[in-house]
This record gives sequence, structure tokens and C-alpha cells, in this order.
Amino acid sequence: MDVQDATVKMLPDKSTFIQSVSLAIQTARSNHIPVLYVVVGFRKGYPEVSPNNKSFSAIRQDDSRNFDTEEGARVYASVAPRAGDMIITKKRVSAFTGSDLEVLLRSFGITHLVLTGIATSGVVLSTLREAADKDYSITVLSDCCADRDEEVHRVLTTKVFTRQAEVMEAAEWAVSQTV
Repeated sequence: MDVQDATVKMLPDKSTFIQSVSLAIQTARSNHIPVLYVVVGFRKGYPEVSPNNKSFSAIRQDDSRNFDTEEGARVYASVAPRAGDMIITKKRVSAFTGSDLEVLLRSFGITHLVLTGIATSGVVLSTLREAADKDYSITVLSDCCADRDEEVHRVLTTKVFTRQAEVMEAAEWAVSQTV
């Protein structure tokens, strides 16, 4: 989720993160698990962004990430979607809000989500909470999540997420899928 060029470029150590995400994607594809990409995106000029929304109104003010263009919605090249993968565009922090994610999940009969993304304190947290409220089983791949604040990432993945999800690293999840 939110593994777009603009967000990946903000990470201090993107290579380790991208390697872990690549492993998770490869494992999913090898095991016929659907790979869904969630990106944030808006219409030209950001008409969906309310001035009352503190997070997104800042994007409207500083359009350097171009989230209202095709370029701004582009997934980082080395983990980009392939034929058969789906891209879901959301309009808020949670992957569910303003998107057709839940419709796709229901149509595929998916009841267990494996979450990854940037930022741990943003899209991952919001999506995990909403998914738990919707009764999905959830796994979070901690090394496939990143946040500007490492301490926030650590607290979320070791103390908060464990209340509603199984938390593990990509390599551990990959092994669990081949058993």
C-alpha cells in the first residue's frame, strides 16, 4: 500500500524495504495469492480533498508529489504490478476509504489480508483497524512496512498490531506459505 515512487523516495533505507516487499510479492505470486496494490490518487486539482483534512490538504498546498497525475500514482518500478495484479486507488489514509477494495475482496472470496506499506502509522494502521472491524484475518509483514519515525514503527508492529493481527517478517511468511 502506498508504495509509489514519491513515498519510497522518502525512505532513508529503501533497498532493504524493497527487497522485503519483493520477496512478499514473489511468494504471493508463487502461491497463487492475489497481489493487490493500493495507491493514493486524486482527480486533477484535488477536488476530493477537503480543507478540513489536515493530512491531505497539505498535499493540495504542496503538489510536488503529484498525486493528481498518472505519474504520482505510479508504483515503484522494482515492485510494479504485473498482468493479473490489481491497482486500487484510495482517496484517504485507509485502503478501504474511497476505493473499491472491499468489493474486490468479496468478489474473490478473500478473508485473510497480508498488509504491507508506507507508512506504518498511516495506511497500514488505518487499513488494519478497518479490516479488523470488518472481520478479516490479518497478517502484517513488519519489514514490508516503513515509517518516517522508526520508534512509531516499532511500537505499532510489536505492541499495537499484535492485538488484531499476526505480525511477522517477509522471510518467515514466505516459509509459512511453502509448508
